[in-house]
Amino acid sequence: MKALALLAALAPLAAQAGGDPVAGRKLFASCANCHAVGPSARHGFGPHLNALVGRKAGSLPGYAYSPGMKASGLVWNQATLTAYLRDPGGVVPGTKMRYWGVGINEQKVADLLAYLANAQSAK
Repeated sequence: MKALALLAALAPLAAQAGGDPVAGRKLFASCANCHAVGPSARHGFGPHLNALVGRKAGSLPGYAYSPGMKASGLVWNQATLTAYLRDPGGVVPGTKMRYWGVGINEQKVADLLAYLANAQSAK
């Protein structure tokens, strides 16, 4: 399965990357059209991204996930997010996410995760 092979290949790289929340904030601007993060975050076109790392994909109450996302069995971490951002439909066939980002790599995902961690804890 293409997605599992991609996840396995990314896992060692993901464990080494550190994130820059300032760079992540800039990257999140393209995500903010559909997603929110922070104390007042609510679902929009996409689910909010608070407490994303370690969460089972498709598990937030109150958001209408695609059947593919609910059945994916993914748990979000740097490796799964990197793979998903590179090829959402390849990792989760039938996903509703329509993101065609350029150059998503482990460092950019680490930066996004650092921003998300900081943004959700900001008061």
